[in-house]
Amino acid sequence: MAGFVQELWESIFTPGTTPTLLVATNVTFASLQLVLLVLLVATYSVHFIILSFLCGGLWWAINWFAAELKVAQAKEAREKARSERAAAQSSDDSETEVETTPALVAKGKPTSASKEVEVIEQTGDLKLRAEPTSSSGTKSSVSTEDEWEKVSENENEKDK
Repeated sequence: MAGFVQELWESIFTPGTTPTLLVATNVTFASLQLVLLVLLVATYSVHFIILSFLCGGLWWAINWFAAELKVAQAKEAREKARSERAAAQSSDDSETEVETTPALVAKGKPTSASKEVEVIEQTGDLKLRAEPTSSSGTKSSVSTEDEWEKVSENENEKDK
């Protein structure tokens, strides 16, 4: 019993599910179901039936999740082993590294491209933006920096 408690304590800090943790979970839910049955017999309250169904659903969901997690871990372990075997086979093929170079173009007759160039005509007219009507008369006068400068100047004038 002391060994089980020690394994249970250590399994709390182990990622994933462990057999010890699953046994403890199943024993706990079975005990809860027994307590709910005793309370149902003692009080004849429908609440304990509802609680028993909720407890059973949660118990089933936890066991289902643990089983799915186990399947996923087994699949991941198979894929890892397969990739390690493939890597070991590819490294066993040759012990020297070979650098591949891109294929060189033959020095004979150069490849020819089309000698005709298609000219694309503009379909719309480009228009310059209208000159600002402000006192400064520059295109950047409508920028955000200039607006903030104007606000700062106006605040300085108000303070005077």
